[in-house]
Amino acid sequence: MTDRTIRNLDNLRHSASTARLLNLLRVASDHGHTRAWAEQPLFETVTLNRAMILKHRLRRDELDCFVGRRHVATKIILPIDSAELKAGGRFAFVNQVGFERVMKEGFGLSADHPDVETLTVIDQLPSLDPFLLRERLRRNGIEPAPCYFAISESDLDQMSSFVEREIQPLVSLSVGDIAFMPGSVQTLADKILSGEPGDHMEDLRVTLRLAPDDYHEGIFCWKGFLYYKWVLTTLATEISAVSDEVANLLPRGRIEPGLLDYLLRTRMLLRNRILRTREEVRVTIQVYDNAFAALSLEGQSGVFRDFLIEAPSMFSRLGEQLGALQHIVSFWRYRFAEGRAPVGVGELIDILMDFEAGLLGYGEDLSGRHVAA
Repeated sequence: MTDRTIRNLDNLRHSASTARLLNLLRVASDHGHTRAWAEQPLFETVTLNRAMILKHRLRRDELDCFVGRRHVATKIILPIDSAELKAGGRFAFVNQVGFERVMKEGFGLSADHPDVETLTVIDQLPSLDPFLLRERLRRNGIEPAPCYFAISESDLDQMSSFVEREIQPLVSLSVGDIAFMPGSVQTLADKILSGEPGDHMEDLRVTLRLAPDDYHEGIFCWKGFLYYKWVLTTLATEISAVSDEVANLLPRGRIEPGLLDYLLRTRMLLRNRILRTREEVRVTIQVYDNAFAALSLEGQSGVFRDFLIEAPSMFSRLGEQLGALQHIVSFWRYRFAEGRAPVGVGELIDILMDFEAGLLGYGEDLSGRHVAA
């Protein structure tokens, strides 16, 4: 493992978004006493299963850690003192140069160990949102306990009022005669977001005609669509602004005619793809809105029940698309913040190619698309 010290882990724990941080130390603290956590760990290696996994924007001096160019990496952070996060920690990047040696020396893991496979799957994801993460792990035969798929404290705080507004039409259906008592909407929102519905949601389970196991899965999927809808809502304005900036930015210095033609063409294609991806996400979320309206406004519980059963099949693509959009907005604001150095032609092409690769989605590539560049 590298011996560089990571500072402000305590701040990271409280401020990082769900898409950016998988806080296994917090999972261990909250669920380490449970049978599910012990019997279905995300990582077999105890140290890894108490680490912080972070989607990290690479700094200029970190680019050489990898073969090939990338702007975001998956960072494994091991706190020096789990009880005092201000002490910092040590880190390594997944698939950095010499990664197999790092895993062997740091954890005693061979290249074919299941934990290395799990890290590889996580590294391929555009974000760490729990709904995309669970579906991608499941596709690869990895099924850890549900406690590993939670929304971060930071995002929960920001989501609460949004979710309350979203579910208000359903309160009378879910809690019966006490629907209009103060706090009813907040109580239902808290139960959905916590992932632990409890006995007070029994009326809703019966209404949806779901078996207990299916019901808990359904609540997880419901929370997933509420999370994705909230993410899209918070990104909407920024997506429009960044897509316009992408279409107009030119690098500093002289540009050869061939590269200028490429940049002009690619900027517009990328802008259109960003906006098209946002529209595809909106259309997918509209499927949820229609199903929820059928339940809350028309009393058609079967429509919403069928939606919840089918919802996991939508998570992978939806999570990939929103993860790519989050990356584009976040990196663009980071790289082109006031006071940052102007971008050169080579770096700009690299950034545009990175954005386009993210929007292509899982299993696609850019082979042969940018030979001239």
